[in-house]
Amino acid sequence: MEPLENGQPLKCVVRYDGTDFVGWQRQDNGPSVQQAIEEALGTIACRPVPIQGAGRTDAGVHALGQVFSCVWPGPPPVRLRRAVSRMLAPRIRIESVGPAPPGFNARFSAKSKRYEYAFDFSRDPDPFSARYAWHVPYRVDLDKVREGLAGLPGMRDFAGFQSTGSQMKSTVRTLYSAELLPGGWSGPADCPNLMRIAFHGDGFLYKMVRNLCGTLIEIARGRFPVSFIADQLAAGGPFLGHCAPPQGLALAEVHYPAGEDAP
Repeated sequence: MEPLENGQPLKCVVRYDGTDFVGWQRQDNGPSVQQAIEEALGTIACRPVPIQGAGRTDAGVHALGQVFSCVWPGPPPVRLRRAVSRMLAPRIRIESVGPAPPGFNARFSAKSKRYEYAFDFSRDPDPFSARYAWHVPYRVDLDKVREGLAGLPGMRDFAGFQSTGSQMKSTVRTLYSAELLPGGWSGPADCPNLMRIAFHGDGFLYKMVRNLCGTLIEIARGRFPVSFIADQLAAGGPFLGHCAPPQGLALAEVHYPAGEDAP
């Protein structure tokens, strides 16, 4: 993303339903969230406006607080947020638009991210949760999930939970917290069997959260021992667990250094 002369750097927060998108990043095989936003911005600006997302969510993955940066050619319109949201409704909504400091990059300036993965443990799937939670109809031991999560926080090499296809130079990441919480990150208030796992860390590897969640469910079903997580971390790959489906995952928040958190 080349900076524009005399342009205004912007930091924008967006939420979206990723069900019908091939992911955040532009791709040749279908519509992406990035493409939809860039086309809307370009229509308003009457020129291309490239954007940089904080995280490249996969096909079917959602966002509650994705952040993207761009450079607007001149002072941005007062109602830019509303105009873009109306063009992209109902699948995408711009939450906020604000000035960013020079050199701000939504991806490389990020300090930490929080992902949440939702489960529906009902015997029959709830129709209002189906797009935003993984339906797990099996009998599960949630204490085993908590036990598995307890060993994850800290700085460690998570290569054992990375899917193939990534070219990350380093697979060492720091998880600040990993906890099982009541309720989904979205869905009906009257569904008591919704739960979610929240991960807060300085970065995440390719499909790391989905691989952890899928493996934790296998542990909760008694198909793997709790020690499988430590064994997989020690082995460093290849990943031998189970990858959870995309619809339960959402990028919840992206955090930046002081002075850059609020748009």
